Amino acid sequence: MAQRVIDLRSDTVTRPDAAMLAAMAAAELGDDGQEGDPTTRRLQERAAELMGKEAALFVPSGTMANLLAMLCQTSPGDEMVLERGAHVYNFEFNGLGALAGLVAVPLDGRRGHLSAESVRSRLAADVPRGPGPTLLWLENTANLAGGTVQTVAETAQVAEVAHAAGMRVHLDGARVLNAATALGCSPADLCADVDTVGFCLSKGLGCPVGSLLCGPAELIERAWSRRRQLGGSLRQSGILAAAGLVALDTRIARLADDHANARWLAERLAGLPGIDLDPAQVETNIVWFACADQDWPRRCREAGVLISGLPDGRCRCVTHADVSAADVAEASERMRACL
Repeated sequence: MAQRVIDLRSDTVTRPDAAMLAAMAAAELGDDGQEGDPTTRRLQERAAELMGKEAALFVPSGTMANLLAMLCQTSPGDEMVLERGAHVYNFEFNGLGALAGLVAVPLDGRRGHLSAESVRSRLAADVPRGPGPTLLWLENTANLAGGTVQTVAETAQVAEVAHAAGMRVHLDGARVLNAATALGCSPADLCADVDTVGFCLSKGLGCPVGSLLCGPAELIERAWSRRRQLGGSLRQSGILAAAGLVALDTRIARLADDHANARWLAERLAGLPGIDLDPAQVETNIVWFACADQDWPRRCREAGVLISGLPDGRCRCVTHADVSAADVAEASERMRACL
């Protein structure tokens, strides 16, 4: 019998559970492009309440949520300040420039996060030459930095600097529920000082599709029109929104299990020959580390453990709802054998 594949590439590889599938099959539906979809409306109301915002919009992906946040808060030619490792800057196919017409102003942060002082220093050094920075971009958790979190106080401090300069603040919160879980705070508290926030249902929460953009009601109304312009009308989207409602009701509390599994995996891999990994740096469900043997990810794949690898030798493992503690133990043993 073939051994079971343990997929640690991302928390996007999860499958909907039985409760989600039952809710999807029974969802009350309508046409989102006409009278609206009632299940989607319920999801949007629930998401807005969770994030402490006036309204929310269901969209197909986190990338679209990010793009809509840019389109609705900036004009072409504006500058957007962000941390150099931001997902939107590295992995979203330059949508910020090609589609929103923005000029990225990347700054070096600490473990993936910008501080109030770094933003203040950049603004003080700026020479007027056009519209200047109009949007500050935050990411919590910070993927490339290892799923690191930015606290409520740190978010408030950096947002205060941006707002004082007349900028708006968006939080790419693809995994903001992981951040809130790790910090022991509410998502609304963590998002209180940002103007807009987007979060994913298809990562830690295990839904098949979807993200939500949350913010002021007037902005979300404009985002609805922009979403349609981008081809994002979802028609009977309640089939997908139903899974999101189940996730928000049942999947948030268990994110702590993913964090514990990630730390345990890091502890089992740390100290292995050629592996550079500090388990104390693992804060949520993402484990980044350096491996001297660049062929190791391939051998792991052949052993039935899927991980992500970059050309520079860095590797990533992500724990999620479809990976148990027993799976982590089994995966770590197979990975050890491949070194």
